[in-house]
Amino acid sequence: MGRWQLGFYALAVIFFSFIPFAAAGAERDWALTLYSGRLTDSGIGETATFDFKFENAYFIDLALSRRLYTFRDYCNIEIEGQIAKHFGDQDHWEFNVVPYIRWLVFPWDAYLDTSFAAGAGVSYATSVPEIEAKNHDDVAAQFLGALMFELAFSPPRVPQWGIVIRLHHRSGAEGLFSGVSGGSNAWAMGVRYSF
Repeated sequence: MGRWQLGFYALAVIFFSFIPFAAAGAERDWALTLYSGRLTDSGIGETATFDFKFENAYFIDLALSRRLYTFRDYCNIEIEGQIAKHFGDQDHWEFNVVPYIRWLVFPWDAYLDTSFAAGAGVSYATSVPEIEAKNHDDVAAQFLGALMFELAFSPPRVPQWGIVIRLHHRSGAEGLFSGVSGGSNAWAMGVRYSF
């Protein structure tokens, strides 16, 4: 099976897995996010605190998310499917499914609607990522865990449009996935349309 075929089948599985939820039909339960990022040479702690150097490795990601539940207008439970194409010093596709919790209430929301999301899921790369192998002495794997941390901002006049800033993470979760301890991290930014 070719890479494009694998990508097509993965996209179809992600798309069709969301269909049972579509019957609820609530306004703006769905969102499409297009974002791009650059990998770092450091662990998640160093990347989060901006103590890193950028690798010559980039990706572009298209994500489809679905709100599943809202608790008292304070937070959402959501799930997202992601398809990413990597380029630069590595060349592969990445497919992720990440459930997450989104905090919705910030004191300045009347001026700039803000939310923070954090989640954990699974990630599959179509080949072993070269950056992960290089930074972790060739101990890397295609199937790993995924973490996502996101800040999202929307102007109140056009709440369906937003800007997102993400920390995108893949790792073995200290050996839980594929016996791998390390992984990769990236800062990313993009645009979201909710519908």
